[in-house]
This record gives sequence, C-alpha cells and structure tokens, in this order.
Amino acid sequence: MLARLESHAVVGMDACPVTVEADLGRGLPAFSIVGLPDASVRESRERVRSAVANSEFDFPLRRITVNLAPADLRKEGPQFDLPIALSLLSASGQIKSSLFQDYGAAGELSLDGAVRNVNGALAMAEGARRSRLRGLVVPEANAREAALISGVEVIGVSSLRQAVAFFSGKEKLQPARVDAAALLKAGPGEAPDLADVKGQEHARRALEVCAAGGHNLLMIGPPGSGKTMLARRLPSILPPLDVGEAIEITRIYSVANLLNGSCLIARRPFRSPHHTISHVGLAGGGASPRPGEISLAHLGVLFLDELPEFSRLALETLRQPLEDGRVSVSRALVSVTYPSRFMLVAAMNPCPCGYLGSGGHACACPPQRVASYRGRISGPLMDRIDVAIEVPCLDKKELMSNRTREASAPVAARVAAARQRQMKRFREDGIYSNSQMRARQTQRFCRPNEAAARLLESAIDRLGLSARSHQRILKVARTIADLDGAGEIQPAHLAEAISYRSIDRRGWLGAA
Repeated sequence: MLARLESHAVVGMDACPVTVEADLGRGLPAFSIVGLPDASVRESRERVRSAVANSEFDFPLRRITVNLAPADLRKEGPQFDLPIALSLLSASGQIKSSLFQDYGAAGELSLDGAVRNVNGALAMAEGARRSRLRGLVVPEANAREAALISGVEVIGVSSLRQAVAFFSGKEKLQPARVDAAALLKAGPGEAPDLADVKGQEHARRALEVCAAGGHNLLMIGPPGSGKTMLARRLPSILPPLDVGEAIEITRIYSVANLLNGSCLIARRPFRSPHHTISHVGLAGGGASPRPGEISLAHLGVLFLDELPEFSRLALETLRQPLEDGRVSVSRALVSVTYPSRFMLVAAMNPCPCGYLGSGGHACACPPQRVASYRGRISGPLMDRIDVAIEVPCLDKKELMSNRTREASAPVAARVAAARQRQMKRFREDGIYSNSQMRARQTQRFCRPNEAAARLLESAIDRLGLSARSHQRILKVARTIADLDGAGEIQPAHLAEAISYRSIDRRGWLGAA
C-alpha cells in the first residue's frame, strides 16, 4: 500500500517542496530511504521505528521503501521524521484521513514519540503557502514562528500520537495565531543608550549621520576611547523595524537555529564576531551552507572590532555583499543566496600598540610596523566606507563630568525623519538610503548650491580628493542636509561632510 504526505527541505533561505512517499511491499522486513538523503535523514529509520513503537502503534514488519521526491534534491536535517512516520502509519492502514492532501508536516521525533523543534519552520510555512497547502503541522515549539506567515493554518503538535489524532479527526487542534504588529509595538526591551556615552561629541554626531544615511563607519582611536561603546549604541538610534523587515530577519535566524525560543526578532541585529573568525563564518557556507555573520546582521549592524586583526581573506569577502546587499555561496550540489544589507561599523587602533598620537602614552611602534599594520586593510574595502573619524581619549575633566547627555530617543527621532525624506526621494529607484546611491543618482540628488560648490572645489584642490572621495562626501552631505530638513546641500553641510574625511590626507585610507 502506498501513502503520500508533503514536507519541505530548507535550501538556503527557501523551502523546497518534498513529497514523502511510503510503500509497504512483500518480502523480508527491511526499511530503506531513497531520494538523496544525507546521514541525518538515513538515521531517521531508527528514530521513526522507536517513536512508532513507543507511541503504541504497530510498526509494519514489511519491506518498507520511503522515497523523498524530487530525487535530485539533497535532503538534509531531521524534519522528515514526522512525515515519514505519518506516511508509514497511513500506508499500514492505521490512519485514514483525507487531510494528507491538504496539510504538510515537518518535525523531528524523539525515541519516545515526542516532536522536537526543527530549523527553518518559517521558511517551510512560506513554502506551504506557495504550494497552496491548506496548512502545515509542525512541532509545538515552532508553531508561533511559522504562524507569522498568513494564509496557512499552522498546527502545533507535541507528540506523534497528537499528530495522528489530528489527521484521524479524533482531536481538533486550533491553528496558532501571532500578531506580529503587536509584538513589534510591545518593543524589543531596553537597549544601550547614547546617554551613557561621555564626551565624544564629534563621534556621536558621526554616528547620527551614519544612522540617518545608512553609511558605513570607521572609528580610529586608542584603547579605551569608547569606540565599542559607541558602536553598541548605534541600533538604539536606527529606525524601528516594520513587520516585513522583522519577518525577513526572523527567517534568517530560524534557518540558522538562533531564535532561542523567540517567535519574532523585534530589534535590529547587532553582530560582533571575534577577529579570529574564518571567511566562511563571516560570509556563510560550509558543506551544508548556513548563513554567516554578514547575513545575521541583515538590516542591522555588523561591528568589526580590531579591524586589521581580521584575516585578509575574511575582510575581502565583505566587498561584494557591501556592494550588492546579498552574498552567494556555491557548492558542488547547491548554490544559495543570503540577504546581507547591513551597516558596517569598524574600529581600529592607530598603530599596533594603540597609542600613536594619543598624547598620554608613548608609542613604541616603528614606522614600518605602523605602515604594515594599516596596510592589512585594502583600498577597495576602505572605498566602501563613507565616514572615517578619529576617536581620541577623554580628558579627565570630561571623564569626571556628571552633566546630562542627549539620550538615544531624540536622536532616533531625527534619524527617522531623515530616513522618511530619503524613502520619499527614492520611491521609484528601488533603494532606501543615501548610501545606496549610484553615480547617476548622486549627480541628480546631491547638487550643492553655488556657495557649497565653491567650497567643494577648494577642498578638492587643498586636500587632493579623488573622484571616489568626492562622491562619498556628496552622499554624506546629502544626509546631513536631510537631518537639517534642507532641500539643497549648503556650505555648512558640505563642510561637516569634509570633516569626516580629514584622515584621507594623513594616508589612512590607502588609495581613496
């Protein structure tokens, strides 16, 4: 007897439909799974056998063949345990149900028949909707996550017996319900606030400008000057997530198994990998491709502390994602694409010992070592950084001061207003921030007035700015004008933008 049930295989960020077919034939008892299964799928034979027996069902002593179609798609993960078990029980006549045609299933089985959570339930729910299934049966732990997708009934089950009771019509289970908008409105909880930062007014302003325009930022300063503290407060001034963005981020974390019991990511990600990370850990990949840190930072912040300490190969993998907003990983059997629209915030010391030019400490680094240290960062990578500032150590007067400082909330309000102006400006261009402007858009939207144009000409002559530096300055000036609510770029906006490139003339950025 033959039985079929729909399931899904997660490939990259998408769920591909998989039909689980179970056939009971004549011959000596045997249990084989075909359809390009990996080791975890082949091992499901023992999990299914024990789960069926311990759930007080009869395991058929027949020649069992389970086919996972299509046969040319590699099947990975334990999510096929539940549909395989249900298909076997249906083929042996222990389940009689018409719901097999309308519902898909996914879940890992423990030996006692409990249903454990799986990765990528959100992507599977999207796959079920694309396949026009009425609903999807998933582990109870994944039900609220999968219920974020509208148009699909998500049924959470805690055991194989409960799943059988649902398909047999003996138990009516209510679909899971989640109000994503209400979860976002409730807020992500308390986050680090800019009010905690003492001094560093220039750096605070640069952080605001970068948040308003989506610009990448490099902070250079000695140890203890507050670079990491500033970076960790950047998410608190970024615009809040909308429902679509929150679901997009949640789908990435679901595939990577990083939801940690949450059904929705309500805060923009802040990822800070250690400098020993490999290029695969940063960009994603592996034998079974998984999202890397740059995809986990999607729509948020990727903070690279001690930038020159990262391997050259890891840093160079950032170039294409920073340009295209996505990263492609190709392997022999599969090619996947992960989204990676993030703000890059990097921090570094001015020299290996960290105290070059700090005043309070003597630097013992010879010039050759300083040049080698800075040369670890390529010109093409630096070319993608719009704002580069120096963050000096605080003097003792500022350090001991107890004056009240501006909190994140009013800064975030100014940033949100500037982003709204940009969204309106670029509504027909497919971009959302000034940092994404191409040459034609920069020429169209970043025209300085007459006085500002004269200032820019003077800066080009005095500072020796290249064409690339010229473009970066115009983009940042446009953002400063947006923060000011100005329709055109004025001299004050341009002067501030030029100040964020002052380290160009010191040779910090290599080929600018």
